[in-house]
Amino acid sequence: MSPMVFLHGWGQSSRIWRHQADHFRRFGPVHTPELPGHGGSAEAPPAAWLENLAAGLPDEPAVLVGWSLGGMLALELARSLPERVAALALVSTTPCFRVRVDWPHGCADAIFRAFEQGVRENSPKELARFFALMLQGDALPRSRYNELARQAVDREHPPTAGALAGGLALLATLDLRPELPRIEQPVWVAHGDNDAIVPAAAGRYLSHHLPHAAWHRFDDCGHAPFLTQAEDFQQRLEAWCRNISTANG
Repeated sequence: MSPMVFLHGWGQSSRIWRHQADHFRRFGPVHTPELPGHGGSAEAPPAAWLENLAAGLPDEPAVLVGWSLGGMLALELARSLPERVAALALVSTTPCFRVRVDWPHGCADAIFRAFEQGVRENSPKELARFFALMLQGDALPRSRYNELARQAVDREHPPTAGALAGGLALLATLDLRPELPRIEQPVWVAHGDNDAIVPAAAGRYLSHHLPHAAWHRFDDCGHAPFLTQAEDFQQRLEAWCRNISTANG
């Protein structure tokens, strides 16, 4: 398999990919970079996030597995550096995060404004609220929810206030819809049908407007299928990676 690069989303860290990264290391190199200001990494202005990630890509064309904001950045990397990106797996990703006049599939304004207010107030409860919202669509028992929170959240290296604000700025402004027809790499689009943050319709839109996309919907699932339906996610991503490796000879 090609090297794999797992890109996490807003307010989280590479720790959220731990079990997926451990699984895929048996097949080849795996990289789990931190977004700027997340997971103990240095801050950078939002305009530099893409350049920051590009500098850490492997020399060999890689499969980028991007989740949420990480998926949006993966799309940008595929467009701007096509020679470095072999394929894309977009998980709970949208081409345009916020609702707009011509885009009904965005995050609800009330949810986004709550994120902004939490960041402005530097509320320690905001990230806990966001994590709960991520898993809301899975109807997990409390014991399972607590287990996933312990495993996935890096409490020793929380994102900085500047990183949270910068990530929200990107989520508020990025609109990748015009770029989709230019993405020539094969793409796997995966989305939970009960995603409370990014509606599944946004993922379906990606699958219809990317030239070489395959679509999978995870039933009874929220914003993080790789956490709550980890084994199924692994099997499906592995099968897709093998298929594109075979197709490429």
